[in-house]
Amino acid sequence: MSDNIDEEKKALILIVDDTPTNIQVLAESLRADYRVRVAGSGKAAFEIIAKVGAPDLILLDVMMPDMDGYEVCRRLKLAPETKNVPVIFVTAKADTVDEEYGLNLGAVDYIAKPFHLPIVAARVRNHINLKIKTDLLESQVMLDGLTNIPNRRRFDETLEIEWKRALRDGMPLSLIMLDIDYFKRYNDHYGHGVGDNCLKKVAASLAGSIDRPSDFVARYGGEEFVAILPDTDATGARVIAERFCSHVESMKIAHGFSDVSNFVTVSVGLASVIPTIDMTPTDLLSRADERLYQAKESGRNRVC
Repeated sequence: MSDNIDEEKKALILIVDDTPTNIQVLAESLRADYRVRVAGSGKAAFEIIAKVGAPDLILLDVMMPDMDGYEVCRRLKLAPETKNVPVIFVTAKADTVDEEYGLNLGAVDYIAKPFHLPIVAARVRNHINLKIKTDLLESQVMLDGLTNIPNRRRFDETLEIEWKRALRDGMPLSLIMLDIDYFKRYNDHYGHGVGDNCLKKVAASLAGSIDRPSDFVARYGGEEFVAILPDTDATGARVIAERFCSHVESMKIAHGFSDVSNFVTVSVGLASVIPTIDMTPTDLLSRADERLYQAKESGRNRVC
């Protein structure tokens, strides 16, 4: 069991090359330190990424029949899921013009064939270590400093990714927006320090109210929070929204200046769509925001 866990912690490297001997040599030299997946074409590489997610690094040949490595790299850098994945070209196209072209496409390195395995291993190790440090910094930037849940920037990126996935798969996507009822009064009377503690507790409650790894909760700003629920229709989203309401109120955080309860409560708006090409993520966000406004106008501490 522990061996499997240790294996899962290893960085994932995707090798893309249409020459089986090149793939075999590279894969065997890297398997001791990394998880390795291989693809014999650009198309196969994207199929693997769609199935297992973005790798930590890609070793990419240039000359391939169906889609050359330059085009593969270009598409990788255009996709939100893979734009930050380091790409190292490993190719017989060793001219400086080719190398410059590949680096300008966004590759982090360029290794000429025939390659020397210890050099490849050293460069892979250096770029993996750099990516680990970059990911750590990025994760810190993507977290809200007060509540320690994802922030608005992370929400925007996640919504874009999930929207494209739902559009591609023809699946429903639901969005929940909520905020704390009469939070200005709470801050004014209890103080901002107590208000910050309230925000932390509400954030933790919301994050603990979702079960699936794909569900996503973030702080949108101020006392407002959002949740993205992939592959979830309005009925399923309502279950989660009602859970948000009940879990927050059940914490029994005293709020003596609310008109709807003696405790902190939230108003919730939800919207659900099956995306089409004539719609945008902003449309879904606007619908959820309208429902949140309705929840407030209808008396707060409820779901619309």
